[in-house]
Amino acid sequence: MAIPVVTGATIMCTMGMGTGTVTATAQAVVTYEGKMAATTMDVTPMVNVGACGMCTSMGNPAVASATAAAMGVLTPQPCTPVPAGSWLGSAAPTVGGQPSLTNDATLTCSYGGTIKIVNPGQTKVVY
Repeated sequence: MAIPVVTGATIMCTMGMGTGTVTATAQAVVTYEGKMAATTMDVTPMVNVGACGMCTSMGNPAVASATAAAMGVLTPQPCTPVPAGSWLGSAAPTVGGQPSLTNDATLTCSYGGTIKIVNPGQTKVVY
């Protein structure tokens, strides 16, 4: 069963070395456990989708440049999420007129990697 994601949810990228957080801003109507519910349109980098520590993707220009400068030794750089579209795989009711973001959704980063929900930020509401 899908669990709705709220502000404060924890995310992790397959190319990241840490976790980030989700901040819901696409709608301002529905809350769960007093936290704003996220939608599949909450994808703005560093606003809705937080950085996931250090990035290891060679698709990230900063990582590629630092790795080249280190004679080919992978040199992770700070994560800057670059979402390619909206969250996918979220099958839930709408909130504030938009599809609800659920814990089973994924988001592709343009630099490489897939961002997944590690902790939805709340556990009482289940679809």
